[in-house]
Amino acid sequence: MKKIKFISLSLLFFGTAVFAQDLEQAKKAIDAEQYQKAKTILKSLIASSPDKGRNYFHLGEVYLALNNTDSAKIYFDKGIAAKSDGTFNYIGLGEISLDNKNTTEADANFNKALADLKKKDTDQFLYIGKAYIHSENPDYKKAIASLKKAVAVDPKNAQVQLSLGDAQFGDADVNSAYSSYRNAYDLDKSLLRAKMQLGVITKNAKAFPEAIAAFDEVIKLDANYGPVYRELAETYYFWSASTGDKVKRDEYIKKALGYYEKYMSLTDYSLESRMRHADFLILAKDYQALQKEAQAMQQLDKVNPRILRYLGYAAYENKNYDESIKALNDFVAKADPKRISARDYLFLAKSKLAKAISPEGAITDKALFDNAMLDLTKATEIDPAIGGEFSDLGVSLYKQKLYVESVKVFEAATKAPNSSNALLDNFYLGNAVLFYVANDLKTDAERNKPEVQELLKKADTAYGNVVAGSPTTQDAHLNRAKINRFIVGEEAKANAAAHYQTYIDVVHAKGEAELAKESVKSGLIGAYSYIGSHYAISDKAKARENFEKALALDPTSKYIKESLDVLKK
Repeated sequence: MKKIKFISLSLLFFGTAVFAQDLEQAKKAIDAEQYQKAKTILKSLIASSPDKGRNYFHLGEVYLALNNTDSAKIYFDKGIAAKSDGTFNYIGLGEISLDNKNTTEADANFNKALADLKKKDTDQFLYIGKAYIHSENPDYKKAIASLKKAVAVDPKNAQVQLSLGDAQFGDADVNSAYSSYRNAYDLDKSLLRAKMQLGVITKNAKAFPEAIAAFDEVIKLDANYGPVYRELAETYYFWSASTGDKVKRDEYIKKALGYYEKYMSLTDYSLESRMRHADFLILAKDYQALQKEAQAMQQLDKVNPRILRYLGYAAYENKNYDESIKALNDFVAKADPKRISARDYLFLAKSKLAKAISPEGAITDKALFDNAMLDLTKATEIDPAIGGEFSDLGVSLYKQKLYVESVKVFEAATKAPNSSNALLDNFYLGNAVLFYVANDLKTDAERNKPEVQELLKKADTAYGNVVAGSPTTQDAHLNRAKINRFIVGEEAKANAAAHYQTYIDVVHAKGEAELAKESVKSGLIGAYSYIGSHYAISDKAKARENFEKALALDPTSKYIKESLDVLKK
C-alpha cells in the first residue's frame, strides 16, 4: 500500500513538473512570437488540466496579442471558474476593459485579481502592469506603479524588470528603461528580449549601425530567436527611409525584406503572422509581394475582412483599380468600424480617382470623383495627419489643370499643419484658386459669386500660411496680392497693394542677380503698376513714383505711359 502510494505521489510530482515545463514552453513561444505554437501548447494543457486557471489566462493573452478579443474573452471567462489561479483571468478582462476605455471596469477587474494576494506574490502585479502596457489605450504610469509593487516584493525578478523597462520606454523615460532592461538581462542571461530591447532603444535613437550591432549580439547567443530579425527588418526599413541615397535605400529595403522573411520562418506561417508580414510589406511598399501574400491568406480564411484591406492596397498599387475598389468597399462594409483606418479611405479614394479621371486629365465620372472626395474627408476625420500624404494626389490634379478639384484635395492636405509638405500644400492651394479664378472664370459676375469669393479667401489664408513659415517666398507674396485683387471690397484692394510692396522688398533684398530674372521683372512691373493705380487718387506723388519705376522696367508700355500722363495733369 505504501509502495502504491509512493508511486502515486511520484507520478503526481512528475505530472506537476511536466505541466510547469509545458507552461514555460508556452510562455517562451509567446515571447518568441510563435503564437500558433503557443496556442497549441495551451489548448493541450487546458484539455489535460482544465482546473488550471493560468492556462486559460495565457491563451487569452495570445488571442489579445492577435487582436482577437472575442476569443480572448471566451477563455478568460472560462478561466475564472477554474479551481486554481482562476482570478488571473480578471487581469485579462481588465485589459479588454482598458481597450474599451472603461477604466472603472478595468480597476474592478484588477482588484478582483488582487483579492486573494499572498505576501510573496508578484505575478499579479506583473501581469496587471503588462495589461496597462499592451492595451490599445496604454497607461504607462499605472503600469510602472504596478510593476514597482512587484519589484518591492522581489527585486531580482527578471521578468518584472523586463516589463518595467517596457513601461518606462513607453513613458519616454529611456534612461530608466535602459537600466531596467540591463538589470533584467543581468538577472537572467536567457532573457534575450531584454538584451534585444537595448538595441531597440538604440534603433529608436536612429543610431542604426549601432542598433544592428546590438541585434547581431543577440543572434550570436541564439540564431533562432525570431523577434530579433523583425527588429533588424524594421531597423533597415527606417534606415532606408532616412537616407537620401537611392542605391542605399534600395539595398536597405532588400535587407529589411530578407530579415522579415527570416523572422517569419522562425515564428510561424499562420494567418496572424502572415498579416504581420503584410503590414510590413505595406511599409516597404512591396505591393507585388503583398498581393501574393493576400491571395495566400484568402485561401486560409475567406471571411477575415482584414485580408480585403491587403488585397485593396495591393490592387491599387498594381493598377487594378476595379479590384481595389471592390476589395476596400467590402472591407469597409464588413470590418469593425474601430478597425477602419484613415489609410483605408485614402486608398479607396485614390482607386476611385484613378477610375474617374482620364489619362488626359478629364473627369469622366463626376459621381465617382465626388465620392472619392468624401472618402478623403473621412480619412482626415479619422486622422488629420494623413492629409500630409495627399500632396502627390493634389499635385497630379493641379498639373492636369483640374484646379477646383485639386483645391479640395489640398484643403484636406492642409489639415495636417505639421506635415513636411505643409507649406507647399498651402502654396499649391493658393495657386489652384488663383489659376481657376484668373483663367477659367471670364467675367466679374462669375468671380463675385459668394462661393468663388469664399475660395479666394481660402487662398489668401493659404498664402498667409506660406509666408508665415517662409517670409522670403516671394511668389507667395506676389500671388497673394493677385488673389486680393479679385476679392470684393476696398480692404482687399489695400491688402493687394501691401502684398505687392512686400514682394518688391523681398526681391530687392535678394540682390541684383534676382532682380535680373525675367520672371522677377514681370512681377515688379505688375507690382509697381498696381500700387501706382491704387494711389492714383489718394497720393499722386506715390502713384507717380511707382509708375516711373514700372516704366523703367517696361519703357514700351502704353498703359504705364498714359497713367503717368494723367497723373502729371
